[in-house]
Amino acid sequence: MMEGVGMLRQLILELYGSPPPPSNHSIQLQPLRWCFLNLESSSSFEDSFYNIIMTAGKSENLKMLEPGKPPPSKKARKERSRGKATSAASSNEIMEDHIWKDFPEDLFEAVIARLPIPAFFRFRSVCQKWNSLLTSQSFSQQCAEVMHTKSWFYTITHENVNTGAMYDPSLKKWHHPTVPALPTKQIVLPVASAGGLICFLDIGHRSFYVCNPLTRSFKELPARSVKVWSRVAVGMMLNGGSPNSGYKILWVGCEGDFEVFDSAKNSWIRPGSMPPSIKLPLALNFRSQAVSVDGTLYFMRSDPDGLLSYDIDNGMWKQYVIPVPPHLSDHTLAESGGRIMLVGLLTKNAATCVYIWELQKMTLLWKEVDRMPNIWCLEFYGKHVRMTCLGNKGLLMLSLRSKQMNRLVTYDLASREWLKVPGCVLPRTRKRQWIACGTAFHPCLTAGA
Repeated sequence: MMEGVGMLRQLILELYGSPPPPSNHSIQLQPLRWCFLNLESSSSFEDSFYNIIMTAGKSENLKMLEPGKPPPSKKARKERSRGKATSAASSNEIMEDHIWKDFPEDLFEAVIARLPIPAFFRFRSVCQKWNSLLTSQSFSQQCAEVMHTKSWFYTITHENVNTGAMYDPSLKKWHHPTVPALPTKQIVLPVASAGGLICFLDIGHRSFYVCNPLTRSFKELPARSVKVWSRVAVGMMLNGGSPNSGYKILWVGCEGDFEVFDSAKNSWIRPGSMPPSIKLPLALNFRSQAVSVDGTLYFMRSDPDGLLSYDIDNGMWKQYVIPVPPHLSDHTLAESGGRIMLVGLLTKNAATCVYIWELQKMTLLWKEVDRMPNIWCLEFYGKHVRMTCLGNKGLLMLSLRSKQMNRLVTYDLASREWLKVPGCVLPRTRKRQWIACGTAFHPCLTAGA
């Protein structure tokens, strides 16, 4: 028990730092430490999902100088490292057995559940007991109490369609995971997500897969009962408020065929058929992912322009005729706090800019609420720009490209903040990757496929 407490304590000290030993003439500073995932330089990447490196800020004592004495000289790197090791060793030595031997097990899980997501992969490799927390019901409950506000993004690049790249907007860092169970002989693309899980569909529209990219929990869904091999739109949502409550996946085709997969039953069902009031065939906007609001999935369609909705509980389809703004292209749906949003490129003459609209529930019209800063849009002037929206849940990632440029930006629908994204570069190379498609997902350590 003491050994486990010591490892947990050391992990927290490495993450958040420890105060220097007290002295009579010193001001103690609490250093701030940050934890980063680093897969690029890991030589054991094939054996473990993540290799964690710790980048620590420097901490020094500001000592009062006595009159007539010169300032202290800078210590050599080896001497500083030796001092840090001695300090760490002494911090372990002061742990009293009679205090720590009865450390409650539930506090282990409570502390670990509140560590940053990248730190999870460090503690997971400490011992088998900590690694087994992924399957612990009590640990799942602890994780459910901790909400990671910012979504991550899982993307596919043009150069490597069979491997993904994940972006953590909190650390502004790319990671390159592997999902070994995904088929390698065919192209599999992310089409939807919910509760930390991502739904993949092969390019032939035949097989569905669900995966947690953080833990590599994977499942191939059973074959569909309706043999529709044409392109389909896909939506996904949780059965309840927790990722462990299961999920449902809906696919719908242009001819009105649709099915719902329920993970609790592990089967596809067809609850009914499209009502005659909905015009067929459906001109679905496949560039736009579905959004989920209050148990209802919304899809974007054209001819007529508007939305197609499906209530997952009562199986009811509805359509809403909503004209889109003129001169609009590459538009897609988004969602923020229960609000349905629209993001797209608007081009007038040679000027192109990214606009954000919000759907007004009373009038069923799109109202402009924001646009990309003009100084950023100047780069698009006179260019044939295309846009892909990667993820549509609160935080958007936009891929803007032309023959002369390739830009990635994020936009927070709540704070209305635009940020540039660093380029996606493969490990051990300097080649920048072009993002083809992707989806946003909320990082969750206990969501199982």
